[in-house]
Amino acid sequence: MTSFVVAIDNGSQSTKVLVVDEHGAIHASARVALRPYAHPAPGRVVHPDDDVWTSIAEACRVALDRFTGDRGRIVGVGLCTIRFCRALLAADGTLVEPMSSWMDASVGRPYIARQGVARVTTSSGYVTHRLTGRFRDTASNYQGVWPIDQATWRWSDDPAERERTGMSRDLLVELVDPGDLLGTVTAEAAASTGLPEGVPVFATGNDKAVEALGAGLASPDQVLLSLGTYISSMTVGEGRAAGAGFWTNFGSRPGQYLAESAGIRRGMWTVSWLRSLLEGDRAGEASGDDAMYDLEARLDTEAALLPPGSDGVRAVLDWLAPDDAPSRRGALLGFSGANGRAHLYRAILEGIAFEMADNIDAMAAGLGRSFAELIIIERSRLLAGRRASAAGAACDRGRRRRSRRSDLRGGRRRPPPRVG
Repeated sequence: MTSFVVAIDNGSQSTKVLVVDEHGAIHASARVALRPYAHPAPGRVVHPDDDVWTSIAEACRVALDRFTGDRGRIVGVGLCTIRFCRALLAADGTLVEPMSSWMDASVGRPYIARQGVARVTTSSGYVTHRLTGRFRDTASNYQGVWPIDQATWRWSDDPAERERTGMSRDLLVELVDPGDLLGTVTAEAAASTGLPEGVPVFATGNDKAVEALGAGLASPDQVLLSLGTYISSMTVGEGRAAGAGFWTNFGSRPGQYLAESAGIRRGMWTVSWLRSLLEGDRAGEASGDDAMYDLEARLDTEAALLPPGSDGVRAVLDWLAPDDAPSRRGALLGFSGANGRAHLYRAILEGIAFEMADNIDAMAAGLGRSFAELIIIERSRLLAGRRASAAGAACDRGRRRRSRRSDLRGGRRRPPPRVG
């Protein structure tokens, strides 16, 4: 008899849930949009109320309502959430305050003790407790300001690390490797999500590492353009050391490391921002899981008719200033009376493509290698084409786009200058 797993993918803008059989066929799916971020103070970016868990619970319910198979044949749940978030939990596992997004300035700083906080964890650590009642998490989701040993993937015994991060051992949850058991679905979680009570929940990796696994990134001569609210590029790492043009992230397999380039903060979010401006009061009127992308699809078609360079309109992508340059701002330049919404859309996509091409070049130089294959997974045909062209590579059509060339440097324009 066929068995099924439920795959939970919680991102910065939405939560996606799939019910997949043992052969990889999708039998049901759902997508639930997250609410806009809240900004309670300068530098603060949080998920309002309990939005991450609420979106996961709703997406699970919708997907399972659409599932026509036997729920008794669901044998496991895989959990993947946004990386670099920080959740402050009370002793009972509830949030002491809204979860800090990876864009929140506080997640890049040491934790400061607060009344009522019993645990400091990631988004996946929090959701694990909501699903299973256990304070346990995947080690793969602990990059950044955490006292983790990069070699062992376990909490460091070095007192200096505890001092650096402000986190004593009693604040931290138990770590497991990707693929290990996190716990089983509790009765309370089953009532909220529709998942069968007692089903095992398994650890995966951080969201970028899971994307690399799903995209088939497996060789040092491959590079993956990772698209999302944060855009970066990744390749197979040679170890845990960082270098010029790249840093090292944990992979989705125990002991695996991924080299990751510099990226674009609020990358695809900038596309969503433009879409929301154009939709105005009509936002949310369309129905369906992917209705939020209906206008984006039309913009993609319109922008594809424009020449490269968007008739002189250019985008400087700084819609989220870095901590070391808080006054930096983004810009759209080069308007004339002939420009319309498609020019803005295309200019943003071209800005993304050119900046990431430079970041790939810098990572390749830092690693001392060249890339023969470019992997792009993206819903926008125009965006994939612009990215491939900027990298000097032609992509085949299809949802998973690959291109081969021996040198990614040639045949592209320079990106617009940075402002600030």
